[in-house]
Amino acid sequence: METESEWNEKILAMTMKIQRENPELSKFLGEMPVTIPNENNPEVNAAVLKEYYESLRDLLLKYQMEH
Repeated sequence: METESEWNEKILAMTMKIQRENPELSKFLGEMPVTIPNENNPEVNAAVLKEYYESLRDLLLKYQMEH
């Protein structure tokens, strides 16, 4: 199982890939539900980071399949 640090690295790499290859998707990065928590002090752990990474990956894959 990956650590928080490893998930952060994967998230950074995926974000950079999106910005480099499909910059038109950048506007959606800040609007994703994972980045807008509905709690005052949300817990950030490996599971939350994994979920966020997977949402980025899914966004990119869906976009690439449609275009």
